Amino acid sequence: MVFENLSYGWIIILFGAIFFVLEVFSPGFFFLVPGTVLLIIGVLVILGVDIFNSTYGIVLGIVIAFLAAIVTVFLYSRLTPGDEKPLTISMDSLVGKTGTVLNPTDEKTLSGKVRIEGQIFSAKSVSGIIPEGSKVKVIASQGVHIVVEEE
Repeated sequence: MVFENLSYGWIIILFGAIFFVLEVFSPGFFFLVPGTVLLIIGVLVILGVDIFNSTYGIVLGIVIAFLAAIVTVFLYSRLTPGDEKPLTISMDSLVGKTGTVLNPTDEKTLSGKVRIEGQIFSAKSVSGIIPEGSKVKVIASQGVHIVVEEE
């Protein structure tokens, strides 16, 4: 049974390491927290803490995973430069705002890019092609992109 726990522990650690590698290739904090939690749970399993079958182990695993997530979030926020904080804005709040076309927009694709208040958004036009440098107004939001018309 002890050797079984060792192998389970190493498998869990391996999955945690895979999450860390995924984070390196796709930064954005999506894989870092689960990777950290898996590493800690794997170490607990190797140390003989029965986190799967005992109430004590389950509570200990949850508490340690929660603390690891908090520490990871704190450290990640300290490493992220201040200018690169994630944008937290409702796309609907952009309706009525004006911006400048960076990549030409058309009504069929989302290849258009528009800068509004210093942020860049994927955009498409109501009709026709709006060339780069044109001033536009946001008339709607559709999911994660905006619909613009030339001013």
